[in-house]
Amino acid sequence: MAVTAPAFETIAPPATSARKRRYTEDQVPIGKVLVRMLAGLIVLLVFTLPYVIMFFGSVKTKAQIRSVDPTYFPTEWHWENYLNMWSTPETPLVQNLISTIVISVFATLLVLLVAMPAAYYTARMQFPFRMVFLFLVIVTQMLQPAVLTSGLFRQFVTLGMIDTWAAMIFINAAFNLSFAVWIMHSFFAGIPKEVDEAAQIDGAGRMTVLFRINLPLVWPGIVTAIVFTFVACWNEFAASLVILSTAGNQPLSVALTKFVGQYETSWHYVFGVSIVAIIPVVVLFMIIEKRLVGGLTAGSVK
Repeated sequence: MAVTAPAFETIAPPATSARKRRYTEDQVPIGKVLVRMLAGLIVLLVFTLPYVIMFFGSVKTKAQIRSVDPTYFPTEWHWENYLNMWSTPETPLVQNLISTIVISVFATLLVLLVAMPAAYYTARMQFPFRMVFLFLVIVTQMLQPAVLTSGLFRQFVTLGMIDTWAAMIFINAAFNLSFAVWIMHSFFAGIPKEVDEAAQIDGAGRMTVLFRINLPLVWPGIVTAIVFTFVACWNEFAASLVILSTAGNQPLSVALTKFVGQYETSWHYVFGVSIVAIIPVVVLFMIIEKRLVGGLTAGSVK
């Protein structure tokens, strides 16, 4: 009787070991991690160092800033500078801050009110000279308020709107409208037309399709347009300097120059006002950071 040798089965190694091995092979070497961290810290230092120096300067006295032997760190921290600058005789900073907020917010809202229907129409409708119209829209982005200040001044004098918030709201909206239209146009064009047709079959009108169907889909693009428009309005200087002559109506960008005199400059107040002017923009970026990143990277992955 022949005896057969028992068959030996090959036992596969545990799946965990394979996963562990693959994970080990895919790991980034520690050297590359350290190099990337070092590069990131250098970039962070380069971009934040001016703001850090500006902050240190805002809590120094005028004598410390103009010292013959200057130091980066203040020898004494004068936090009262942030309180005293609001009551300086150079300019009413409280009114300047309110003016900046009002002009920036209402100009941004006006841009959205006009840009959303315009971008939707240019993305969905085929009309004569459509590409020419879009080309002219982007050409207007090349024109800046600084080169048109004299014409703008005469125009608003004729309209009786000189030295008013309304004038600056219209100017800021006009010079940021083209960018917002182009940003949102690309997002509307990326939505299939079948989405609109399905909604219209169900009885939805054009405005319903725009606001209830398309806007939730293009929200990252809207957020991107809001951020760039608001920042541009917040930092606008040239037109405000010419159009607004009353100190209380001027924004912070113009009020900042009041601390720079012919013979003496209050640098501690200049730095303090600059820090205050930066804070609202930083807060805005923190609130809508995720939406902004989505808008800037939309379309990079299909």
